[in-house]
Amino acid sequence: MPYPEEFEGIAVIQGQPWSEPRHVSYPAKAVGPRDIDIEIEACGVCGSDLHTVAGHWRELPPALVVGHEIVGRVVAVGSGADTGFKVGDRVGVGAQVLSCLECERCDEGNEPYCEGFVSAYNRAYPDGYVSQGGYASHVRVHEHFVVPIPESLPSELAAPLLCGGLTVYAPLIRGGCGPGVRVGIVGLGGLGHMAVLIAKALGAYVVAFSRGSSKRADALELGADEYVATAEEAAWDDKYVSKLDIVLVCASSLQGVNLDQYIRTLRVGGTIISVCIPDKSEKLEMSAFALRGVTVGNSQLGSPQELRDLLELAAAKELKPWVETLPVGEAGVSEALTRMDKGDVRYRFTLTEFDKEFGLGK
Repeated sequence: MPYPEEFEGIAVIQGQPWSEPRHVSYPAKAVGPRDIDIEIEACGVCGSDLHTVAGHWRELPPALVVGHEIVGRVVAVGSGADTGFKVGDRVGVGAQVLSCLECERCDEGNEPYCEGFVSAYNRAYPDGYVSQGGYASHVRVHEHFVVPIPESLPSELAAPLLCGGLTVYAPLIRGGCGPGVRVGIVGLGGLGHMAVLIAKALGAYVVAFSRGSSKRADALELGADEYVATAEEAAWDDKYVSKLDIVLVCASSLQGVNLDQYIRTLRVGGTIISVCIPDKSEKLEMSAFALRGVTVGNSQLGSPQELRDLLELAAAKELKPWVETLPVGEAGVSEALTRMDKGDVRYRFTLTEFDKEFGLGK
């Protein structure tokens, strides 16, 4: 493989079924002075990957490699890098790979909200290069968005934390989650199950909400203190009026999510935050009369510093997202995406065996 001019990856090809990805080669991003080159050894499969390849959000380029929960080893460090990474370090990259690093938002640790935001895949850099993700041999990323992986975290468990875990950690920590705080988690899937783990690790009392009873045992095993099957328990919200401080909406779709009921569960001054990004046709709807002394908002990813903090928390508390591993490759990526589309995962996939697929480490 000609490196660093080209990388290899498993790509979805425009005009072909997303369930039939192909092994491709593609030009690497131009080298920047503060870029870090990473040889990938694991990559989580996020719901965003499926939404993207299925065209739920925006048009695809001719060939796109998705994946933004990347764990690997540093193989090259730019001449201007100053954050201390060295060849051989095990590091991670999440869903953001660039921001301007100069605006007020970046200075305040709000890089995901920068106007210069570039995502790990399917977003143009200032020079026009369209970013490619982590179902690949390598990734090249500005050092600001590279984080160290604590030694005690296995790569396959660390990977889902880099986007999914951070997506729920940031609103929880910014919302004041901690001992004595009562948190509701809506939806027990890839995001929701990590939200339960993280909220409990932060010391909160956790109530898990799901439509049916099928995930009750899982929620309690993950650490939830209570479980509510909203489609099976009539007027369930009457029991929880003014009981919660934070409600985090982690459902993969807003269909069937009655926000007015969840708003009733909040104490005055409480917050309901959605991290759900469903098909672009869906809308967040609620009654204006339901908004009585509460705040409703959303959250986008989290900062590199918040990601570092989350990984340290995961190492200290020995957090273990529920992960099934699959070998990267055309068959493995197809299986991961198609099974995710069917909801056939408890609760995350991590792609592994990158060395075998791409001939790495030789």
